Amino acid sequence: SCYLRYKDLHVYQLEHPTQIIEWTSGKTVCVAGYSSGKNEILELCLPLKLLADEKKSLCAERDFKVVHGGFSEGPVCCLTHIPGTRCAVTNDGLTSDLQLWDLGADDTDVIRKTGSLPGTSVSQAGSRIAARLSSPPQVLHGPQSSSVQLTQLSTGQTLYRLEVDSTEPLSSLKFVSETTFLASCCDGTVYLADTRTSAPPQASPPPGECAPWWTDASAAPQCRVIRLSSSGQAVVSDLRNLGGALCRAQLDVQTLPRKPEDVTVAWAPALDGCFSVSGLSGLVQIYDSAGWRAEPQDASPLFQHAGHSVSSQHGDGSAPVFITTHVWHPERPRTLLSAASDGSVHVWDWVDPQTN
Repeated sequence: SCYLRYKDLHVYQLEHPTQIIEWTSGKTVCVAGYSSGKNEILELCLPLKLLADEKKSLCAERDFKVVHGGFSEGPVCCLTHIPGTRCAVTNDGLTSDLQLWDLGADDTDVIRKTGSLPGTSVSQAGSRIAARLSSPPQVLHGPQSSSVQLTQLSTGQTLYRLEVDSTEPLSSLKFVSETTFLASCCDGTVYLADTRTSAPPQASPPPGECAPWWTDASAAPQCRVIRLSSSGQAVVSDLRNLGGALCRAQLDVQTLPRKPEDVTVAWAPALDGCFSVSGLSGLVQIYDSAGWRAEPQDASPLFQHAGHSVSSQHGDGSAPVFITTHVWHPERPRTLLSAASDGSVHVWDWVDPQTN
C-alpha cells in the first residue's frame, strides 16, 4: 500500500543533518549543516527522474546531485535565497549578524562568502530573514519584534524599522506583498506592517494560552494566516482580520520537548486550504482546513510522511529521529522535501487518499 500513497519518493543522505531547505530554483535547493564547528553549504539538484513528467522509465538519474558547494566557519541556522540572483543570506543562530554568500555560477562549483552585515540586536539569539523581491536586493531581518529592520544589501543602509515595544522572540518573518510583511512572535502575537509608512503596525494578540506559536501566511488571493501552538491548536485567520478566527482545530500531534526552531508549519502554495506540520512528532503531517468550522474540532491528517523514522530504525537503541525542517515545492502541488536529524533528506510526491 506504500506505493499507492506515493507517486515518487527519493532518499538522499547528507554527512551532517540540516535544518535548512531553501529553493534556489524549481529544480535546486540549498542545504547546510548546523553543528557548532565548520559546516558545508551545498546546492543540490533534485533527481531528474522526479522532474520528468513523462517517460520516467527512460530517465536514469534517480539521485540528488551536488551542483555547488562551500564551507561556513559556523552553524547555518537560517538561509534565505535572494530572488532573481545567485546570492544568499545566512544567520548562525548565535548572534543577529548576517552572512552574505555567492552561490556560484555556471563556470564554478564553489559557494563562497562575500561579506557580512551587523545585526539589529545585542541579544544572543538568531535572526529570522525574509528577502524582498526588489532591485537592488533588500532583506528584512531581526531576532525579536523590536529589532526588525529592512536593509539594502549593497549598501547596508537601513530602509525601515518596525516600531514596537515588545521584545518577544520571532518565530518567522514573511513578505505577504511587495511592501507588507508579517512579523510573527513566539507568544502568538502577529504584526502586519507596511514598509512604505511609519504608521504603527497592525497587531494581533495571541489566539490562545499555549506558547510557543508558529505562523505561516498564504499568498494572494487566499491571504490566510495559520497559527499553530505547541499543544497542537491550529487557528486560521484572514489577513484582513487577524484578530478573528475563520476556523480552528486540534491537530493530532505528539509534542516532543524539541527546540522551537525545529517546528515548521507551512501552507501548500498550490493546494488551497492544505498545510503541513513537522517538528511536533517524527512525522511530516498534511492537513486540509477546507472543512473546518469556527468552533474547535479534532482534525486528522490527510497524509503522513513517516519515511525518516522508518528508514532509520536500526534497533540499536540510538536516539529517535526527528524532522528538522520541510518545504513544499513552489509549483508542484504535492511535492515536498523534508530533512531529519540523521542527515536524511527525502523528496516525495504524495497521493491524495481522497482521490486514490
